[in-house]
Amino acid sequence: MFLTKITLLNFKNHESLSINFNKKINCFIGNNGVGKTNIVDAVYYLCLTKSYFNSVDQQNILFGKDFLRLEGRFKKTITENEHTSTGAFELVYKLPTNKRKELLINDVAVTKLSDHIGNFPCIIISPDDSQLILGSSEERRKFLDGTISQINHEYLEWLITYNKVLAQRNAALKRFAETKKTDKQLLETYDSHLIPLGNKIYEARKVVMQKLQPIFQKFYKDISLEREPVSFSYYSQLNEKPFDVLLEGSLNRDVMLQRTDVGIHKDDMEFFLGANKMKKFGSQGQQKSFIISMKFAQYELIAHSKQFKPVLLIDDIFDKLDNDRSQKLIALIASPNFGQIFLTDTDDAHIRETLKGREDLFEVISV
Repeated sequence: MFLTKITLLNFKNHESLSINFNKKINCFIGNNGVGKTNIVDAVYYLCLTKSYFNSVDQQNILFGKDFLRLEGRFKKTITENEHTSTGAFELVYKLPTNKRKELLINDVAVTKLSDHIGNFPCIIISPDDSQLILGSSEERRKFLDGTISQINHEYLEWLITYNKVLAQRNAALKRFAETKKTDKQLLETYDSHLIPLGNKIYEARKVVMQKLQPIFQKFYKDISLEREPVSFSYYSQLNEKPFDVLLEGSLNRDVMLQRTDVGIHKDDMEFFLGANKMKKFGSQGQQKSFIISMKFAQYELIAHSKQFKPVLLIDDIFDKLDNDRSQKLIALIASPNFGQIFLTDTDDAHIRETLKGREDLFEVISV
């Protein structure tokens, strides 16, 4: 997949900006605060219907303006059963103040934005991703769900429905506390919907975690120059007991807490450096290498599933990486295994030196 042109109108700090792309690696160079990350985020927005850095759509409109508009021209080449096909797509997002955003693809409106997820797959690596290791379990579930949703559209529908039913069940539990009356029949109705959805999500997460592990370890071995062993594991209450048994056993606790305390919304991932937890024992460089390897594994898994390469976005590429790891990272993304890449840096001379000898692959774009 290849982005040939992007246009931003009133997006974050960019009032009007249009850029053409024709290289594998596109480097946005400029001082902090000029809007490099915002251009990368606009690419992410086109692909996944939202900002990576600010999920409140209206807050992405340039201050003082009453709308934003994003346009992107994509080419997709898909190889399937030895047959290759190429298509051209023009994506347009419109977001007026206090209204819902609209998406058009080749002038045809997309009625359901969730249907767009996975059609233009995109992976982003950012300094904010440190929260994947240091943050709450919600951050790690978002990573897992973002991976599977770009591969399996059914999964996204399961997840949306599960969260809706979960919210309804939690609202009912709060009412029970207020009225001091528990309607077990109502809970059983919610549970009859939650259980099959939760089981499907759990099985999908297990399968993807198993597929990600060897790919992740391969990338970490390359980036770290085989310095240390790493791994991750998938934690779920459903590992121990069936979902229906968990819900039945947690009934009194759920009523007391006024929320559903068991289910796949409690799932988590644990990251290890050797036998130790990466969160406690990993250096900043090791944690950054771990996250990059996780994102590269996500990229390869999606590329294999979709039969074409996603767009890769890397913000502040060399943050917390030593020179050896930086050089290895560049060698990896410059290889044929990766498609089009957008990255940001503050140092023109640094990026040119790091990419020396690969001038045919990259273009420096001053911001």
